[in-house]
Amino acid sequence: MALATASLRRLSLFTFSPSQSHAPQTLISLVRKRNPTLLTLRYFSSPFRPLCSASPFASLRTSGPSKELYLYNTMTRTKEQFEPRDPSKVGMYVCGVTPYDFSHIGHARAYVTFDVLFRYLQYLGYDVCYVRNFTDIDDKIIARAKESNEDPLSISARFCDEFHFDMSALQCLPPTYEPRVSYHIDQIIDMIKKIIENDCAYVVDGDVYYSVDKFPAYGRLSGRSLEDNRAGERVAVDQRKRNPADFALWKAAKEGEPSWESPWGQGRPGWHIECSAMSYVYLGHTIDIHGGGQDLIFPHHENEIAQSCAACKESSVRFWVHNGFVNVDKEKMSKSLKNFTTIRQVMELYHALALRFFLLGTHYRTTINYSREQLDTASDRLFYIYQTLHECEVLLSAEEKPIAAEDSPPKTSECLQKLNRELRVCMSDDLHTPMVLSALSDPLKRINDLLHTRKGRREERRMESLCALERQLRVVLGILGLMPASYAEILQQLREKALVRAGLTEAQVLEKIEERTSARIQKQYERSDEIRRELEARGISLMDNPDGTSWRPTSPLPVEEL
Repeated sequence: MALATASLRRLSLFTFSPSQSHAPQTLISLVRKRNPTLLTLRYFSSPFRPLCSASPFASLRTSGPSKELYLYNTMTRTKEQFEPRDPSKVGMYVCGVTPYDFSHIGHARAYVTFDVLFRYLQYLGYDVCYVRNFTDIDDKIIARAKESNEDPLSISARFCDEFHFDMSALQCLPPTYEPRVSYHIDQIIDMIKKIIENDCAYVVDGDVYYSVDKFPAYGRLSGRSLEDNRAGERVAVDQRKRNPADFALWKAAKEGEPSWESPWGQGRPGWHIECSAMSYVYLGHTIDIHGGGQDLIFPHHENEIAQSCAACKESSVRFWVHNGFVNVDKEKMSKSLKNFTTIRQVMELYHALALRFFLLGTHYRTTINYSREQLDTASDRLFYIYQTLHECEVLLSAEEKPIAAEDSPPKTSECLQKLNRELRVCMSDDLHTPMVLSALSDPLKRINDLLHTRKGRREERRMESLCALERQLRVVLGILGLMPASYAEILQQLREKALVRAGLTEAQVLEKIEERTSARIQKQYERSDEIRRELEARGISLMDNPDGTSWRPTSPLPVEEL
């Protein structure tokens, strides 16, 4: 859309130079001065704190051609080579939650997806400014507050903390900045002023509406024609609008609702304007990556484009990245359909990293169908990975002299080279995490051979091989956000969750093991097998070894196999 030159000159609110790649310091300082706690990342204290620092790959950074990365761009509907505006820095904005309830698995998928992208960009050597917002003022929050007779901002603050707990449990790294709408009212009002000055919005009885007719490119991201567009799903059709598709930038105050003073009277921001204003504050006119779920393509992201361009013609997003839905019985999981399972509900029965593993097992753009069976499989696979690495760690820690991981034999070097090659090829091809998870199989098998087979235990430079394999697997698990603080601790946590799912205590399992041992001594093999099957049906697998019988979690044996 062509904006008058004179109008563009009046865009003096934002003093940020387009040549910069990160947040305008003048505005960040202003926000910090008004709200000292805003830029402090206050994650809810929990035993699931992120186990990597904000830059976990500093020692592994690379440069040059190795930075090659292809991402699917929703705007162009093609995979394109990712090239940020600044060769060394990336600005990424991801739409956050509306905190009025506990977050569900659909939210988990979105933020695990962009956490992996955040981690991989750092691994490639980029300095990433990752911004993820909170919509802490919204119709849904206000409605919930009325139901519970609670202050809307108190509700949103509480569920922001709950969201932090869930993200921490999933090992999602904290974003660089995490702004909230209620802390950026001044910046939102100033942007709306600019949109009105540029004749792209109009005022009706204290409400401000964006005029979609002023933006001929409206609908390009979603593929909708202007004639087909209707009001957004959160906005009832208002006969005062010039076009039914026009959307609210500012809403006049209603009795009992939070409101702020503005040139148009008391009111509050519309849903979409917040992201345009806050992304500008922290990232400037040009964003390298703007992300969110597919359900945000229209109307939210479509409206963001329109209003951002109305405020500043140079506004642009280089890559629009969207993750797919999580389905339950072939329907999208959402709070509006009331078919959602919260992250907290999943964590009652499964370790949060089992949920993360399950989500990474499907490409981020593909629809994923949630089921307990898939979580069982993910949890089982995680236990195998951590058990293998724990046994390796125990053996290596018993060595008295330092081990040179670089001095590994050809077979191990070949295995590592293959792992590294598949990591880079798969992750650089639009974050193909399922293929990376598959690539873990060979090095894990190699470790188990070196640990347990007669041939492996006799292999030359065995310890060097184990050290190199374990070290490189740490790197890969770190990129995927699956690296625990302690193998021993997470194995115990996985065992505890398995007992909860089985409805058993460890003492009860040990009693069953004793009963089975007694049956075998008395040659009651049918009873022995029966006890094994009973436990397997509940997700408990028995393992016989020279020292006796132990147990580990497993996927429950289907009833038809009993």
